[in-house]
Amino acid sequence: MSRKGPLNWRLFLLGICLLCLIVSSCQKKPEENVLVIGLEGNPTNLDPRLATDAYSVRIDSIIFNGLMKLDPRANLLPNLTEKYENPTPTTYRFYLKKGVKFHNGRELTAPDVKYTFETIRDPSFKSPHLNSFEKLKAIKIVDEYTIEFELQEPFAPFLTSLVVGIIPRDIAEQEGEKFGQHPMGTGPFKFRRWVPGSRIELDANPDYYEGLPRLDAVVFKVVPNDTTRVFELKKGSVHLLQNSVPPDSMDILEEDPGIEIIRKDGINYSYIGFNLEDKILSNKKVRQAIAYALNREEIIEYLLKGLAVPATGLLAPSNWAYEGEVARYDYRPETSRKLLDEAGYLDPDGEGPKSRFKLSYRTSTNRLRQRIGEVLARQLREVGIELETRSYEWGTFFADIKSGNFQLYTLTWVGITEPDIYYYVFHSSSVPPQGANRGRYKNEEIDRLLEEGRRCLEQDSRKEIYSRIQKILAEELPYISLWYSTNVVAQTKGIQGFEIYPGGEFTSLKEVYFTQEQP
Repeated sequence: MSRKGPLNWRLFLLGICLLCLIVSSCQKKPEENVLVIGLEGNPTNLDPRLATDAYSVRIDSIIFNGLMKLDPRANLLPNLTEKYENPTPTTYRFYLKKGVKFHNGRELTAPDVKYTFETIRDPSFKSPHLNSFEKLKAIKIVDEYTIEFELQEPFAPFLTSLVVGIIPRDIAEQEGEKFGQHPMGTGPFKFRRWVPGSRIELDANPDYYEGLPRLDAVVFKVVPNDTTRVFELKKGSVHLLQNSVPPDSMDILEEDPGIEIIRKDGINYSYIGFNLEDKILSNKKVRQAIAYALNREEIIEYLLKGLAVPATGLLAPSNWAYEGEVARYDYRPETSRKLLDEAGYLDPDGEGPKSRFKLSYRTSTNRLRQRIGEVLARQLREVGIELETRSYEWGTFFADIKSGNFQLYTLTWVGITEPDIYYYVFHSSSVPPQGANRGRYKNEEIDRLLEEGRRCLEQDSRKEIYSRIQKILAEELPYISLWYSTNVVAQTKGIQGFEIYPGGEFTSLKEVYFTQEQP
């Protein structure tokens, strides 16, 4: 046999092997039915009674179920309940679904529901949801599958507060403070392990009462670096990014035939927060001067690549309680300088290098957040304010904000649908850990209106109350409104079923699946 024959045969075999590799790389193998989601920051606590950061809250949406839930259009619907009744303005009775099991196989019953909300109500537990249940008078177990809530007075946002996940009493009591690191709920995915700063792994819940998820598992992979996160999506070690795609990378991803981009008008609200106990920032004219010195449109166009629209307050225009006729702070540096002069902070050398005063601005190590800080510093420098930017790892940064260890910072509220958020953020009783009044804002009229908004059950009247609240806050400026972000999902082609929720929750992951043919 000639040498040519065996060579051709070897080439033929090599071609077959290559073909097999190509085909196998396009086929989704059962053992690979695992979705990897990239996160830009690390969750801090997966106990739904304590979770406040966006990463924790979003992951909780698939580990736990609440008595109520929000659909993709922010409509409030029953979740763990067959039905509920509201026989009086202060009474709510819930009939639980039977056969709903926690991830250890035990059935969820009324005592678990009572325990969840009793612990939230306990001031020593220090739940950030405490204020949402301050009007709750009593919780009564009618029978194993029926529970009744009695309020002290009518409380409009009560049903919305019942979205919080229900936990198993026995496991929570056994785990204590460790429950948030080893969570157990009734959701479509159950906790496997958590490697802090690296990944959280969840398995499909085979006993989920609404049916088995189509994925075998979900992995949340923490990738703080923007470039690395995009690279991992492109190479396939991450399959999906939600609102964590750096704007500069959008063009690159849109040109990639293996990646699909989904956009949706968003309600996530970015803002600058002030420490109102600070000597300089307690002056309203200084806060207004800072607002007039900022060119939001420049940041949206050049840093965010148009993936946002200027904001006027916490509520987006799509919200039924939104008020658009409020004080606005367009880019007017001359007005800014005038206000600073009136506040007693004169420019020592005109257009010279000296500043009127110096402020410290805190942000995370996220590169986009750092770049935004750099632009804010440049814009404020033009009116004589020196801004020192300090960036920290997410956990440290968020802990500082909650403790009041800051002068200025930027953060984003995600998925705001209930106007009672204003109570949680601005009522004088909502200073952490009781709420999110991180700037220590105090205003007696705002307190009164917020309390009235909670008692009022008629929507048109509530709208008038929250209209007044929004107008006062726009004048007082405990926050500077920046923008509402456009929701952006970048995912590997071949992923089906993912739907964007208002708060970025991962609720739709139960219906997500890989098509048989992958790019």
